[in-house]
Amino acid sequence: METTSEALIRTAAAIERSPQPSLPPVPWRDPHSVPPEELSAYIQHLEQACLEQPHSADLRTCLGMAHAMNYDVYKSMAALEEARSIDGTNFWAQMKYAELFYRLRALNRAAEETTKAIALAENPWQLGVARRQSQEIRRLRRESVRNVSWDKPLMTPALVFSAMILVMFAVMLWK
Repeated sequence: METTSEALIRTAAAIERSPQPSLPPVPWRDPHSVPPEELSAYIQHLEQACLEQPHSADLRTCLGMAHAMNYDVYKSMAALEEARSIDGTNFWAQMKYAELFYRLRALNRAAEETTKAIALAENPWQLGVARRQSQEIRRLRRESVRNVSWDKPLMTPALVFSAMILVMFAVMLWK
């Protein structure tokens, strides 16, 4: 499976080919060696570039990846969802969206989104990247990584817990 730094390098190359030449190349090669100040400055620059080019799915994908490296899941997911809505055929937007779910260990959703990325693959290399991620998801499922889904109502346990607390307070006040 492709590492985040390799994907950032590839996505940055796509940005450099974009119509706006003022975007800098990706400022890092190893995601663990990026100072937080540099990462936040790069995120700000990407946000500004997204405002200037609101129809660029590649910029939104880079922004989502940068937010993910900054451990900001909600902003990352929002940027990647926006990239997918701008260009529904963008392989990298779909793949990084699926990878975000994979990293969050929401394996059922990751499998669905990775399947969509496989359908969008334009060349054998992209197909291989997506298939390796799909294979890794299947391996994690097989090795009992739990994929929690809330499909049962919590009303009954909440009422029982509340009743227990009320009984404890009544006993404490009675003594």
